[in-house]
Amino acid sequence: MLKERRLAANRVAEQLFAAESAIDAAVAAVAQLTAVMPMARQDAHLAACIGQDALMGAVETCQQLIQARARIIETHQALRDAQDQIGLGQVMFNDLTKPRTRGALDTTAPEPRHLTVAA
Repeated sequence: MLKERRLAANRVAEQLFAAESAIDAAVAAVAQLTAVMPMARQDAHLAACIGQDALMGAVETCQQLIQARARIIETHQALRDAQDQIGLGQVMFNDLTKPRTRGALDTTAPEPRHLTVAA
C-alpha cells in the first residue's frame, strides 16, 4: 500500500513541477514581450499611442500569470499537507524548496533522518 501511495505521489509531483515550470516560462515570455513592444515602437519611430492596447493586454496577461503562479504555490503547499496525511511527510520529490523542519513546540513529528558517512 505504501508503494502505491509513493507511485501516485511521484506522478502528482512530476506534474506539479512541470506546471510550475510552465507557468514560470509563460511569465518570462510575456514579460519579455512586454519589454520589447515599447522598444520596437521607438525603433520604428511610431507615435506612443501605437500599440498601447496591445501593451496593456500584455501587462494584464503577465499579472494574471503571476496570480496563477501564486495559486500553484498554494497548490504545492496543499499537496505537502496531503503528503503528510498519507504518511509520506519525510519523502522528498525533487522539491527545490527547503525541507520542512520541526516547529519549536512540535514534539510529535519525527526528526528527519540524514545519511552520514563514518570514516
